[in-house]
Amino acid sequence: MSSFEIEGGHRLCGEITPQGAKNEALQVICAVLLTAEPVRIEHVPDIRDVNKLIDLLRLLGVKVKEDAASSCESGRTFVFQADAVNLDALHSPEFNQQAGALRGSIMLCGPLLARFGTAVVPQPGGDKIGRRRLDTHFIGMERLGATVEYKRGAYLVDAKKALKGCYMLLDEASVTGTANIVMAAVMARGTTTIMNAACEPYVYQLCNMLNAMGAKITGVGSNLLTIRGVRELHGCTHRLLPDMIEVGSFIGMAAMTQGDITIKNAQVQHLGLIPQVFRRLGIEVWQKGDDLYVPTQEHYEIERFMDGSIMTVADAPWPGFTPDLISIALVVATQAKGSVLIHQKMFESRLFFVDKLIDMGAQIILCDPHRATVIGLDREHKLRGVRMASPDIRAGVALLIAALSADGVSRIDNIEQIDRGYQRIDQRLASLGAHIKRLDN
Repeated sequence: MSSFEIEGGHRLCGEITPQGAKNEALQVICAVLLTAEPVRIEHVPDIRDVNKLIDLLRLLGVKVKEDAASSCESGRTFVFQADAVNLDALHSPEFNQQAGALRGSIMLCGPLLARFGTAVVPQPGGDKIGRRRLDTHFIGMERLGATVEYKRGAYLVDAKKALKGCYMLLDEASVTGTANIVMAAVMARGTTTIMNAACEPYVYQLCNMLNAMGAKITGVGSNLLTIRGVRELHGCTHRLLPDMIEVGSFIGMAAMTQGDITIKNAQVQHLGLIPQVFRRLGIEVWQKGDDLYVPTQEHYEIERFMDGSIMTVADAPWPGFTPDLISIALVVATQAKGSVLIHQKMFESRLFFVDKLIDMGAQIILCDPHRATVIGLDREHKLRGVRMASPDIRAGVALLIAALSADGVSRIDNIEQIDRGYQRIDQRLASLGAHIKRLDN
């Protein structure tokens, strides 16, 4: 177990480039199983969850080669070739253990089912942020003609006959559920129509990659996808988007530390409401070409709605505000002027980290598992350094942001959670002026 030791109160200044998108990487890397030809993926982040998924592919017999000459600080380049997949490995103790420790392993199901007619999905792990059901994934597989059986802690998914396209209305606009069903449907017989599909940039990118591989998907970027099945797919080259959750995190870090940060190559057209929500919290976010610039602000004030009522920041399916940034918005509001209601609709345990912020001196009322009222201190009372533990990826970074702005020294334990989603975050923040050390316990 490792920890971060952070001396707060230092302004972050300079330029930083976001890593490749974690959530996109977990989808498109699984898609390499759909073809025997080489697939080149660029801008892959060096983070624990992605590295675990790549190790899982190796366990299944996928050839993985890093192109070191094309790798850079913000991401790596890999060539994958799944021309000798070992399906017996799906039933091995090693696969059960490794896949069960990674929630993203669920997305191996669709491509395995499409190409080989069988998949095994151990009950996946991941963040402890509340219920994260898998029904959407498996109901979609069953609609395509597969059978799903739960045995000894794993889902066994089989297609004794070829998958057949159909119409389906998803019960929720699940990002990973949509991605999994799309990957299963691209080689099904006939046409599949998915209504209420997720339309996040991750799904947009996956569909574009599949089309580059020879799939026939229309409606990309909308909530109505039509997929005409093809017999086979071929290789392609695909580049990941910058991680929009990192972009939002860097905006929050700049505001909380009164810093001056330029976020390079942020791909603003794929950020949705993220800059707008932070602006409503009073933070100046300027667009310069494809970069975002957050200037030094001594104070920032939360807007009110037009009728004078208190601002609410809530998560919603795309193009609404992403739930992965709710924790960041909450911590940023603690030092703003004004009050805001934070409403986390999707996960009932994601706000439980606020007790640690309260220990640091934040004025927060946890109304219920989904809602918290933040009373901004306008920097009159700075947060104070304390010892705490990271409960999940996003809450861990929110606590890190709080520690960067606090008086004194903070220590964050269980930083393996942060490492799951942010590559070398301590080194990258140190280059901006943060006083942060990694301690190996």
